[in-house]
Amino acid sequence: MSKEPARRRTGQNRMLWLLDAIERDPRADAAIDRLTRGVRALPLGRARDALHGRWLGHPLHPLMVQVPVGSWMSAAVLDLWPGRSREAGLLVGVGLAAAAPAALAGAVDWAELRRPQTRVGLVHAVANATAVGLYGASLVCRLTGRAGAGRAYGFLGLTAVGAGGMLGGHLAYRQASGANHAEEVPYVVGGGWHRIGTVDEFPAGRPVRRAVDDVPVLVVREIGGTFHALAERCSHLAGPLSEGTVSDGCVTCPWHGSVFRLSDGWNVRGPATAPQPAFDTRVVDGHVEIGLRRADGPEAPAGRGADAARTWAGAGADGARPPHREGDEGHGRTV
Repeated sequence: MSKEPARRRTGQNRMLWLLDAIERDPRADAAIDRLTRGVRALPLGRARDALHGRWLGHPLHPLMVQVPVGSWMSAAVLDLWPGRSREAGLLVGVGLAAAAPAALAGAVDWAELRRPQTRVGLVHAVANATAVGLYGASLVCRLTGRAGAGRAYGFLGLTAVGAGGMLGGHLAYRQASGANHAEEVPYVVGGGWHRIGTVDEFPAGRPVRRAVDDVPVLVVREIGGTFHALAERCSHLAGPLSEGTVSDGCVTCPWHGSVFRLSDGWNVRGPATAPQPAFDTRVVDGHVEIGLRRADGPEAPAGRGADAARTWAGAGADGARPPHREGDEGHGRTV
């Protein structure tokens, strides 16, 4: 048998092998646990959701890192241009000032990730911290008249930033940290109504898991008989909402505490930055049926005559549903 490393036999390049090794390496787990507890304990209040980017609809950290990275890249270009060391130093300082809030936004996201992601994220943070240290040294050298050393530290810092950016890309695109894990639901669930069980199968106030077209669905029956249905896998990291707690018209994810409104899937509290896909519900002959609520206002699902017409009553002349308002009981109702 060939003694060639497995990565060669499978065609995996050295960089991917190294990144996969970081994901599997448990040696920093104790430090990660301490750091995540510390970040979660920060008294940030409502600012925590702002740093997660809930108001933006996706993580804020990738947006904030544009300032330090852009400033430092521009400084490197000016360092290659004779006589522009003063301007380059100014850009180095701008990047250093912007690095702290960008790091804080990244830290609050990182503290709510899975173990393999936090391992890569820790190395990402170390690379970026190294870059900050090198750029700090660069700025000191420039301010004390050692422009050559300042440029050298700056180029080393840019190298560290590049390594950190590569790791950040691995986190975002290979490991899907910060991605909306419920985004594919509208493209997987078929149109029309889907029967998911009898009314008696759904105890009032308790979350129940069902599946439609292989997509897990959370179903909650209120005390008064109204049904609500959401995509069951949390948009943050696909946590099982059916194992969460239901209270005050919302469900809380058991993994990281994201809170979603049952009536329409709105993410009331992070770290989730995207809402849950929601379903319309109805009861027909003692059976519960659900149909995906689509944002583009499709035609009414193929239904059962008057039942379907009553379920979609209130739609506008173009067939679109009226916008949801607080207290509107038009969603998640029975027929």
